[in-house]
Amino acid sequence: MTTLGGPTMGTSWSVRCAIPPGWDIAALQTAIEARLDELVGQLSHWDSSSALCRFNTAAPGTIVALPHDLAAVIRLSLRVAYASGGAFDPAIGRLVDEWGFGPPGPRPAPDAARVHEALTESGWRQLKWDDARACLRQPGGLALDLSGIAKGYAVDAIADLLALHGIDNCLVEIGGELVGRGLKPDGDPWWVDLEQPPSLDAPWLRLALHRCAVATSGDYRRGEHTIDPRNGYPVTNGVTSVSVISTSAALADALATAITVAYPDDSLINTLGVAARIVVRKRGMVNELLTPTLLEMLE
Repeated sequence: MTTLGGPTMGTSWSVRCAIPPGWDIAALQTAIEARLDELVGQLSHWDSSSALCRFNTAAPGTIVALPHDLAAVIRLSLRVAYASGGAFDPAIGRLVDEWGFGPPGPRPAPDAARVHEALTESGWRQLKWDDARACLRQPGGLALDLSGIAKGYAVDAIADLLALHGIDNCLVEIGGELVGRGLKPDGDPWWVDLEQPPSLDAPWLRLALHRCAVATSGDYRRGEHTIDPRNGYPVTNGVTSVSVISTSAALADALATAITVAYPDDSLINTLGVAARIVVRKRGMVNELLTPTLLEMLE
């Protein structure tokens, strides 16, 4: 078993896999790092030279041709935005900045007028997406922020890169988002424990990641930082953590964000049959909720 890793996207990455004899481990590490650099260059809202930031600063009315990875993330983001009624939204960069969670850094909480102004210049419905040409129209002043899906997408991308190199059995992790492909060398699946939020008095959940992924959205690390794209304010529903198990880490990542915002509305969960653990803090009590699909998986 070989373990590789390093820093990326403001966090860290790791890969566990069985490398065939004769493989150059250093070359594989270099290939992974190059792929991650490519993703940062397309998806980061912190790197002012990224393709995303170039779209954010484009003149009103500009039609921007997106590179492959950014186009793929926008395509999936718009699907989840539609399915969630806007609880997940890739176009809230202005709101994120106003609340001090973006690249400009911390700032005083905005007043109602500033929130309203940022909200009117935000929102996925303002995006005009040409899927056939992978082009996106900048309506003017709108800023993409893909922090609710980018790490998940990167996890899938690295697993795909390993597959291209003939490595079909691996566990990839970036910032707590994970995907498992194939099996461990001993024939077991990739067993992972869901991260336990503080004060949760419940048994640990252990998952077998076999051709599936898990992503978590939560406020117990960085405090309340999730914005409700529908009203422009941080969520106040008591959700402290949502972990979603899905076919891809990108989809799990986006759905975890959407559920964090939408709870207690469970229409998205019921419509898509989402497997999720939701941890809610109310009146000093911390409760764990498991969706029907997750309960079926644990039987």
